[in-house]
Amino acid sequence: MLLSFLRKNLRLTGTKYGCGGGGCGACTVMVSRYDPQTKNINHWSVNACLLPVCQLHGAAVTTVEGIGSTKTKLHPVQERIAKAHGSQCGFCTPGMVMSMYTLLRNNPQPTMEDVTEGNLCRCTGYRPIVDGYRTFCEGQPELFSKGDLLPLDPTQDLIFPPELAEVKDQTTQRFCGERMTWISPGSLNELLQLKADYPQAPLVMGNTNIGLDMKFKGIFHPVIISPTQVPELFKVTQKPEGVCVGAGCSMSFLKSVLERSINDFPPESTHMFRALLQQIKLVGGQQIRNVAVSATHFSTQIFITDGRRRVPIDKDFFLGFAKTVLKPDEIVLSVFIPASRPNEIVHAFRHAPRKESALATVNAGMRVWFNENSNVVKEISIYYGGVGATILSADRACQQISLSKLPWEEATLSDVYSTLVDEIKLGPSAPGGKVDFRRSLTLSLFFKFNLLFQVALYGLFIQAKSWYHSAQMGNLCSNPCVLCVQNVLEGQSAQDPVGRPMMHRTALSQATGEAVYCDDLPQTDGELFLVIVTSSRPHAKITHIDFSEALKLPGVVDVITAKDIPGKRFRTFTGYDEELLAEDEVTCVGQMVCAVVADSKAHAKRGAAAVKISYEDLQDPAFGSCFQEAIEKESFFLPRRQIERGDVEKGLREAEQVYEGEIRIGGQEHFYLETQSFLVIPIGEEKEMKVYLSTQHPAFTQVCFISTLGIPSNRVSCHVKRLGGAFGGKVTKTAILASITAVAASKTGRPVRCVLERGEDMLITGGRHPVWGIYKVGFMKDGRITAADFQYYANAGNVVDESVLVAEKILLHLDNAYNIPNLRGRSAACKTNLPSNTAFRGFGVPQCMLVVESMIDDVALKLGRLPEEVSIREINMYKEVSLTHYKMEFDPENLVRCWNECMKKADFRQRRQGIDLFNQQNQFKKRGIAIVPIKYGIGFAEAFLNQAAALVHIYKDGSVLVSHGGTEMGQGIHTKVQQVASRELNIPTSLIHISETSTQCVPNTCPSAASFGTDANGMAVKDACQILYNRLEPIRKKNPKGTWQNWIITAFLQKISLSATGYYRGHDLDMDWEKQEGKPYAYFTYAVGCSEVELDCLTGEYRTLRTDIVVDIGRSINPSIDIGQIEGAFMQGLGLYTMEELKFSPSGVLYTRGPSQYKIPSFCDVPLKFNVYLLAGSSNPHAIYSSKGIGEPTVFLGSSVFFAIKDAVTAARKDAGLTGPFQLNSPATPERACLVAQSESTSGPAQPWALNI
Repeated sequence: MLLSFLRKNLRLTGTKYGCGGGGCGACTVMVSRYDPQTKNINHWSVNACLLPVCQLHGAAVTTVEGIGSTKTKLHPVQERIAKAHGSQCGFCTPGMVMSMYTLLRNNPQPTMEDVTEGNLCRCTGYRPIVDGYRTFCEGQPELFSKGDLLPLDPTQDLIFPPELAEVKDQTTQRFCGERMTWISPGSLNELLQLKADYPQAPLVMGNTNIGLDMKFKGIFHPVIISPTQVPELFKVTQKPEGVCVGAGCSMSFLKSVLERSINDFPPESTHMFRALLQQIKLVGGQQIRNVAVSATHFSTQIFITDGRRRVPIDKDFFLGFAKTVLKPDEIVLSVFIPASRPNEIVHAFRHAPRKESALATVNAGMRVWFNENSNVVKEISIYYGGVGATILSADRACQQISLSKLPWEEATLSDVYSTLVDEIKLGPSAPGGKVDFRRSLTLSLFFKFNLLFQVALYGLFIQAKSWYHSAQMGNLCSNPCVLCVQNVLEGQSAQDPVGRPMMHRTALSQATGEAVYCDDLPQTDGELFLVIVTSSRPHAKITHIDFSEALKLPGVVDVITAKDIPGKRFRTFTGYDEELLAEDEVTCVGQMVCAVVADSKAHAKRGAAAVKISYEDLQDPAFGSCFQEAIEKESFFLPRRQIERGDVEKGLREAEQVYEGEIRIGGQEHFYLETQSFLVIPIGEEKEMKVYLSTQHPAFTQVCFISTLGIPSNRVSCHVKRLGGAFGGKVTKTAILASITAVAASKTGRPVRCVLERGEDMLITGGRHPVWGIYKVGFMKDGRITAADFQYYANAGNVVDESVLVAEKILLHLDNAYNIPNLRGRSAACKTNLPSNTAFRGFGVPQCMLVVESMIDDVALKLGRLPEEVSIREINMYKEVSLTHYKMEFDPENLVRCWNECMKKADFRQRRQGIDLFNQQNQFKKRGIAIVPIKYGIGFAEAFLNQAAALVHIYKDGSVLVSHGGTEMGQGIHTKVQQVASRELNIPTSLIHISETSTQCVPNTCPSAASFGTDANGMAVKDACQILYNRLEPIRKKNPKGTWQNWIITAFLQKISLSATGYYRGHDLDMDWEKQEGKPYAYFTYAVGCSEVELDCLTGEYRTLRTDIVVDIGRSINPSIDIGQIEGAFMQGLGLYTMEELKFSPSGVLYTRGPSQYKIPSFCDVPLKFNVYLLAGSSNPHAIYSSKGIGEPTVFLGSSVFFAIKDAVTAARKDAGLTGPFQLNSPATPERACLVAQSESTSGPAQPWALNI
C-alpha cells in the first residue's frame, strides 16, 4: 500500500497510520492525474492505507511534507490550523491538512459545508479546526487578523510534473510480488481475456472493498486485476432518457455528473438524479468517494451494460449477500441512470449511526409513478437495505397499493403499514442487531416518503401543515462560537507568557508532519517486528501451542511464549497478578498468548496467523451483559467499597415519596489515533536497553521491564517524545506490551518494533468500564432530597487492572454537586470474561455522575417538574462551606457562580419557553434542553503519586533545556511548562526547549493522569528555575543592564552551576476507607454545561443545536489550551453518552474493532453553536499560579446532550399519553431514543446478535 511505501521506503512519516481501513483519514494524501480528454489536472484526497502503489502509474502524490515545512516555508493551511489551536496531540493533523489542501487546490473559495467535512480527531472537539479553515471561506466572521496570516496564493502551489502529462499508449502492466500478481490491462479486450483466464480474480478499482477483505478477513487473492487504464469504463454519455456512466467512475465523479445533469434536465426529470446525489453525499468520507466506484456502491432502478446484454437492477438482480446474477466471466461496463418520467417521484433515505462516514443501519429507495392529473398509483417500487442478506423488495406492499386503484390517501395507506410490518422479517439474532429499531425504521422511512409524495401532489397545501414540517429535519448550519477567555493580571510583564493564549509549542511541526512519534523513528539495523497472538476463546485451558508451521514461513525469526520470560511472568497491580502471556489458561477473547517475531510486519502477521492454539473449554463464561451473572457468582475483585453519611434508612422513611430506578452506561474505547507503539533496542553491553514508546507512565514501564527481564533499573531507559493521544489507555497494558517486546529483543539480541493494528489495539487494551447503577431516593414534594442509596457495578473484565481504584473514585464523587444529608454508596468491580477495562479520562466519574443526574431527573419527572427548576437541582445543590460525604471541607461558591452564569449565558429560561412552544407545534420533531453541574476532585488519593521532579540545564549560549516527568499527549503540558520556565527565568519562550520525557533524565516519575500533570510537574520546574535564578542573582545585581546571555557566560566563568533539579512533594492526600473519611483531593474543578437538541422522533436522529459551558479553572496558565481541553473532553463525553457502542458477540468476541464499526464523534456532531466561558475572578491557592486541572472534568458535561435528548423524548412520550420516569440507558443512540419514545421491545426470545454490555 502507498502508506507503507511512503513511511518505510521513502521515510515520509508525516502520513500516519491510524486505522488501516480508510476510516479515520490520518493517512490522507493528495493524488493528481492529468486528464487527456479535458486537458485538466485533477486532484483527489485519498487514504494512503487503501491505495495500492501499483495503481499510481502516471500519478503525482503529494504528502504533507511536500506543501510546506518549518525549515522552508509554511503553507497557509498548515499555519492556520496551528494558529487556531486546532492541533493537540497532532497525530490527525497531517491528514486534516492534506484534506483541506486538496480542497483548496480544487476550490480556492470553499463553502463552510466543504470545510466541515473531514477526518476524525479525538482531541480537539473539532471547533478550532473549523475556525482555522473558516478563514478560507468568503463571508465568514473574521476570527483572526488577515495581516497575521499567510495569504493563500494558488500560484505558489506545487506544479504537476510535466512528464506525467504526456499522453502515452496504455499498455498492460504486471507487478509480481512474493505471493501475489497485480495486472492492469490497457484495453477492454485484454480485460475480458484476463477475466476469462482468471475467473476467480477480483477486479479492483478503488480497493475500498477487496482491500478491506484482504486486510481484516485474511482473504488471499493470488491474482488481482485492476482495470483503471480501460477507457471504456470511464465514459459518460448523456441522453434524453438519462445518463450512462462508466462503471469505473468514482462516486465523486458521479456526484459531479449528477449535479451537471440536474442543471441540464427539466426539473420534473431529475428526481432520480437528486435521490442518488443525496445518498452519495452521505456515503463514506471524501477520500473514500474519490476512489470508490459507483457500480459497486449503488443500486437503484438502473441498467448495467456488459457489452452483450443489459441487466436491470431489480429484486432479481441480487441473489444473496455479495452475490448477483452476473456470470464469472462478465464485467460491468456502465451504469445507466434513467431520467424520471412525468408524474414519477423518486426518493432515497438513509439512516446511519453517524451522519457522515458511517455504514447505513437501514436505507431505502422508493419510487412511485401515478396517473396524470390523479393521485392514483400506476406503478410503485419500495426497496430496503439493511433488513436482510441483500436488497429487499416490499412486493406485497407495492401490490397492495398499485392493485387497489385507490387514491393515495391516509386511509389507503393505513393497511400498507401493517403489510410492511408482516413483510419485513428480522429474527432477534439477525446480524447487525437493532432488530426492533430496523423494523421501526422501515415504517418511518415509508412515512417520510408518504409526506414527500403528498407535497408533490398537493404542494403548498401540505407544506402549510405543521406535521409536515415536524417530520423534516432540515439542513442546519454551524454558527460562529463564543470563547470567553481571561485577562492577564494587572501589571504583568509583556514578556511573561503565563495566562496568555499561547499556541501549542509544536503545533507547526505537527501540521507539517515533522513532529516525530514512536513509529516514525527510523528502522535500525537488523530490526525485527513483533505481532501478538491472542486467545480466540473466552474461558479455556490451553492444551498446546503449535508454532512449528509459523517458524517455517519466510522471514519468521522466533515465537515468544511465557517460557521465554527470564524474570517474572506476571505484573502485580492493586494486589492481583496479571500474566504477561497466558500459559495455562485464558479468561477472555483477546488475551495475549504468544508473539511472533519476523523481519517485517507482513511476515510477522503471516506467522501469527499460522500459530495454532488448542483449547479445552471451561465452565460457562460470564460476560457481565446483565451483571447478574457476576453478582450471582459473587465474581468480584476485592475490596468492595462502601461509604455513608447520615442515616439513609431514616431519611427514606421520612421522605414524602420514594422512587427506585436504574440506568446502564456502556463502555467506551479510547480510540487514540496513534495505536500502542514500541521500539526496544538492546545496546549490547551489560544488558542495557533503550525503549522508545508511547506511554503516559514511562517509570511504570521501566519497573515492569526490569521485573520481566530480571535486570536493574539503571540498565533500562524509557523515552517518550510525544503521544498521539492516550486518555488513560497508555499505562497498564502499555507496560505489559512493552515487556513482551523487551523479551523478544532480549532473546534475539536485535531491535524489536511492535505497533498494534487498530483492531488489535481495541481487542487487547480494554476501555471505559460499563456500569450498572441502581438507586433508591427519598424526597419531599418541594423536590428536596432527604436520602439516596446507590449501588454501582462496574464490568472490570478478566483481570483487575485499575478497576478497584475506579470503583473507589465512583464513590468519592457520589454527591456530585448536591448536599444530600443521608447518602450511601456501594461499588463493586465485577470479574467477567471480557478483556479487562482500564483507566479512561474521568476514571469512573462520568459513569458515576450520570447515575446521580438520572436520579435527579427521575425525581423531577416523578413530581411532574423540570429538573432545572429551583425546586429540584438548585434546592439540593451545595451553597455554602460544607463537608463532603467523606468529610472533606470545601467552599462551593464557584460552583454556584458557574451555575448562575451558565443559566444566564445560555438564556435558559427564555429558551425553555421557546422549546415548549416548539414541541406543541411539532408532532414528529421535538426539542429538549438540559443543564448539568459537576464538582470534580483533582489529584491522586494515593499521596505518593502527587510528587514530581524536573531537571533544567542552561547552556553557555543562554538556551535552556527542560526535562520533567510529564508526558506530552496533546494536553499541552510541555507548552505550559515552557511558560512556567519563561516566567521564572524571565526569558522568552523561544530560548526554552523540551526534548522528551526520559527516565534517564528524571527518575521515578508519576503518571501523567488525573488532570494533575501541570500541577505537579509545573511546580517541579518552577522549583528548579528558581534555584537557577537565585544562583544568578549576584551576577544580575553586579551587571543589572546585562543581557541573559552575558549573565550566563559570566556564571560559567565564575564556576556557578547552570544545572538544577527541581522537586515538588505534592499534597498529602489520603482516604481511609475503614473510617470512611479523608482528603483524597487537593481541590475541586467546577463546571456547568447546557445543551439543546432537536430530535427526529421517527428515526431517533438528533442534532445538538447549541451548547454553553462555564468552567472554573482558577487562573488559566494558557486559556487556549485549556479551552481546547474543555471542548475535546465535552465531545468525548458526547460520544460516550450518545453514540459510542462496544459490541460483543454472545461468545465474547469484540465486533467493533475499527472506525467502520465503532463511531466516535465527527465534524457533523459538533454543536451548531458552541460557547465556552471561563469563570472570571477565580483563584486557586492549591495549584501553580492559581490554576486548576481541566483535562478530565468536562467529559461529564457531554451528558447535557444525553439529558437534552431525554427531555425531547419526554415531550414525545407526553404526546403519546406517557408520563413519569422512564429508563433511557447510555449511550442514547437513535435506536434507544426512538424506541423509548414509542413503545417497548417486540422481539421474541432468542440469542441476540450482540451482548448488551
